[in-house]
Amino acid sequence: MKIQNKKVFIVGLSFILAAFLFVWGFNFLKGKDIFDRERIFFVEYEEVNGLVTSNPVMLNGLRVGQVKDIYFHPNLKGSLIVMLSVHNKFPLPANSVARIFSSDLMGSKAVDLQLGDSEQLLQHNDTLLSAIEASLMDEVNAQVLPLKNKAESLISSLDSLVIIVQTILNETAKDNITASLQSVSSTIKNLERTTSAIDSFVITEQSRMASILYNVELITRNIEQSNSEISRMISNLAALSDSLVHADIASLARHADATIQEMNKLMSAVNEGRGTVGQLMVNDSLYIELEKSAAELNKLLEDVRLNPKRYVKFSLF
Repeated sequence: MKIQNKKVFIVGLSFILAAFLFVWGFNFLKGKDIFDRERIFFVEYEEVNGLVTSNPVMLNGLRVGQVKDIYFHPNLKGSLIVMLSVHNKFPLPANSVARIFSSDLMGSKAVDLQLGDSEQLLQHNDTLLSAIEASLMDEVNAQVLPLKNKAESLISSLDSLVIIVQTILNETAKDNITASLQSVSSTIKNLERTTSAIDSFVITEQSRMASILYNVELITRNIEQSNSEISRMISNLAALSDSLVHADIASLARHADATIQEMNKLMSAVNEGRGTVGQLMVNDSLYIELEKSAAELNKLLEDVRLNPKRYVKFSLF
């Protein structure tokens, strides 16, 4: 009887142990350790981008928990509440962010806990800030959209260019282009003739140009040889300038002004007939007498010429 009871006890214990191992293994496969005390945090998202329950919760690349539940907000406005189960006891600042991101190339989602810098720590059942990583499509759109806009702008520019080319290539424009090309050709020919004429002139006047260059060289040498003389002249001019600067110009001006005033007085006296010079200037009696004397002298000389014997007596013996 005792042996039978012992077997029943062993079977029951084995069943309980197997059930425990099954529960523990099931939770272990789900990423949940039944021996660790979990902390629950809530995050509100506008959308979860494919996040489902049992997706991992990561902290600095280490799995610290999993998504426990996802349901609509009780206010029924469309936002979603994600319940996070965190088994790690690492302290989380109050301004930490729970960011949904793609954990692999297949698009599997996970939640990354980005630590904040607040001194206050999150407690069990607190709410985290939310963020969502841009999807691959959003990233591609962000990269492709500027290229798309540039391509559209380029296509518009090409359309405008095609219209301009079509406008240019009409019959009138073709005639104008032909005339322009002919004018350019004529201009090039004129330039060729001018160049040829210049070459001929250079060949013809080569000796003369050489002589001119030689004379210019001689002038340059003379200037170089006279450099000392030019320097001396410049020094003399500088000395003269210094002398003029230090000269008493004001005193000279005053003396000159006084002299001019005296000259003005003298000229006024002469013009008014005062003094001998003034009488000579305004009184013509002296002129008249001189004219009379000159006339009498002329008469005397004429009489001497006509009657020399009257005035000169010759005696030979």
